[in-house]
Amino acid sequence: MARLLTPRFALLTAADLGYFTAMGIAVYALPLYVTGPLHSTNAAAGLAFGAFAISALLLRPFAGRLTDRIGRRPLLLGGTALAATSLALTALAADLPTIIALRLLLGVAEAAFFVAAFAALVDIAPPDRLGEALSLNSLGLYLGLAAGPPLGEVLTQRSFPTAWMTAAVLCLAATAASAFIGETGTPTTTNTKLIHRPAIAPSIALCTSLAAAGGFLAFAALRAQEEGLENTSLPLFLYGATVVVSRAAFAKIPDRLPPLRLGAVALAVIAAGLVLTATPHTLIAGSVVLGLGVTFSTPAFFAAVFATAEPHQRGAASGTASAFIDIGLGGGPILLGVVANASIPAALATGGALAAAGCLWTLRLHRAH
Repeated sequence: MARLLTPRFALLTAADLGYFTAMGIAVYALPLYVTGPLHSTNAAAGLAFGAFAISALLLRPFAGRLTDRIGRRPLLLGGTALAATSLALTALAADLPTIIALRLLLGVAEAAFFVAAFAALVDIAPPDRLGEALSLNSLGLYLGLAAGPPLGEVLTQRSFPTAWMTAAVLCLAATAASAFIGETGTPTTTNTKLIHRPAIAPSIALCTSLAAAGGFLAFAALRAQEEGLENTSLPLFLYGATVVVSRAAFAKIPDRLPPLRLGAVALAVIAAGLVLTATPHTLIAGSVVLGLGVTFSTPAFFAAVFATAEPHQRGAASGTASAFIDIGLGGGPILLGVVANASIPAALATGGALAAAGCLWTLRLHRAH
């Protein structure tokens, strides 16, 4: 069996850890900053949270083409450095339009780093262990999302600028890790397309899972306040910790099951988890159930996406799939933010309905495939 745990795999996972810990700090701090010091509404918090998706969505396909043409390393370095700049400037922001502008800048960074990181991972991973590689590499992402909110809570108790500057430093650490990875792909002169069409159908299913999870990320801390939890970052921590532990424990499962079947089951579990978060006194249980569903959803759908791509098309496939990630993570909080203005539990239940619809779509794809 080909070796998976190489130095380059470890460096890429470390870069993910630094970058997504910074994003975890922002996940916790941003809604509270918008509804607190900026005195804006829950809907404004959802808008600010999801604004990055506008620029990221527009640029993902171009980032995919660029990473196939010039390589993965330049986008890894540029994306992390630009994210550090955006987060550092957020420490100086004093109004909602400035916050939204900086979130749009963060979307540019997100497009570059995320697309290049997934393409690099597929380059590095043995083909017959891709699902395992996706599960283990994503530990950096979910450890960051698990550790980031509690760290954000501690930092914001000192000051919001302290939280934003710490997040910027973590992104610079990701830049340093990326610098040592080297180039993983072979730049191509082939006329690559912006959109990898075979990736669209499984990416729609991935989008519904992330729209549902994005609504939870945006409003979990506010829901915890409603429930009277003393530690308002606890649901976010349990969600991230569940994903981390489960992905480590069940890393080999995505390589042993048909990806679309596994994805459909994962979406059903996500829907159940969100219904629990919307139900009185079951927020903690719902956070754990949601984490179990997300454990398998992303590896399953990315395995389905990359199964459609040749090596010189991996950037385009990653760009196409990650564009749907933006629609989900950005559009989900914005859409559910409108509902949350009337009721946060209703917004979370609506996220569950989106995941259930995605489950039906995935079952249809699996039967057709």
